[in-house]
Amino acid sequence: MAKIWVEAHGCSASFADSEMISGLILNGGHTLAQSSSDSDLNLIVTCSVKDVTAHKMIHRIKKMKTKPLVVAGCLPKAEQSTVERFSPKASLLGPNSLGKTLDVISSTLKGIKRIEITDSDVSKVGLPKVRLNSAIGIVEISSGCMSECTFCQTKLSKGELHSYRIGDIVRQVKHDVEDGCSEIWLTSTDNGCYGFDIGTNLPTLIENVSEIKHDFMIRVGMMNPMYMTRIKQDLLEAFENDKVFKFLHIPVQNGSNRILKEMKRGHTANVFRDTNDAFRKKFERFTISTDIIVGFPSESEEDFAQTINLIEETRPDVTNLSRYSARPGTDAAKMDQIDVSDVKRRSKIIFELTNKIIHERNLEWVGWRGDVLFDEIADGITKGRNFAYKPVVIDEAIKIGQKIKVEITKATKHGLYGKAIS
Repeated sequence: MAKIWVEAHGCSASFADSEMISGLILNGGHTLAQSSSDSDLNLIVTCSVKDVTAHKMIHRIKKMKTKPLVVAGCLPKAEQSTVERFSPKASLLGPNSLGKTLDVISSTLKGIKRIEITDSDVSKVGLPKVRLNSAIGIVEISSGCMSECTFCQTKLSKGELHSYRIGDIVRQVKHDVEDGCSEIWLTSTDNGCYGFDIGTNLPTLIENVSEIKHDFMIRVGMMNPMYMTRIKQDLLEAFENDKVFKFLHIPVQNGSNRILKEMKRGHTANVFRDTNDAFRKKFERFTISTDIIVGFPSESEEDFAQTINLIEETRPDVTNLSRYSARPGTDAAKMDQIDVSDVKRRSKIIFELTNKIIHERNLEWVGWRGDVLFDEIADGITKGRNFAYKPVVIDEAIKIGQKIKVEITKATKHGLYGKAIS
């Protein structure tokens, strides 16, 4: 039996995969190493969504290949040749092949390279886990997506939508909550289209999970705007439940309808605008997170101006900003690319604008009093989230999973700061 180091990068689904891989490793009789230097075998769960992320993955693969190595996650599925160029002896494990984990590890430990990147029929609900955070249960509700975005490698990695059954998901959530989790993340490649392949939808899932009779909070993960018109009204009703964080991550990507069409996003800027308005009108305080890509091929100054106008109008609480980078195998990689200097300039403008808006939105919370669920320790500081999933820090020793009343006394672009109140 071997000591195995598991390392994860990327989205919450990647971290959920790493938790399940670790659970399978322990069930298989192996142990988990405390570091890559202490291991007999290294396993890295990779992400390939951005060029800069892929470069980071390659750097880590180079560092870890001094020992038997398994490269898992999106990169080996989307860019097998890239992984093999930098680590020709590494075994490969795809994001939908977790059922082969122990077989791949066994072969790799014997010095035999094994490739398992084709999709298996193993559901990711109900597999054993080793949680990265004892307070948070990350539950994957589906794999793959229905989109055909021209800039994205995710479809290449995770394939078509495969939703897991509501009953199985509810059982997993109930197990995690009874095991001590005070926060549940419902995650997938795209939550917006959950259930369309099995005759249900995301609002129905949220309602079923909310009915579990325990004290916990639900964070609903990323959903693309293109499906919002089909589920918006039901979703507004599902979010009325006090267990659901008043938080949505809806990546608009661009404010220009022309560019959105080139991206094959399947929605217009107005869909994002209407969603933003509907949730903020219904709920007094609601957190909207979005993603913006600047410098997509053929993006003109007029297109860019429309993105600025959309951000100024909708004022997202969080904006994840990316400079466009061509990803191998995508349609957009074949298009004429924009000059790098223009992309950098536009990125700086959006960065400064969104930081200003984020700070202003956070300042609106100064003086607020209410419950905060503390769910993370980072750099020795315990951080929590209020009902709108706003990050909160107080200068007191708080246990993970604890909920206390807090008064917000200060706000920056990074979050809210406060003090405990009786």
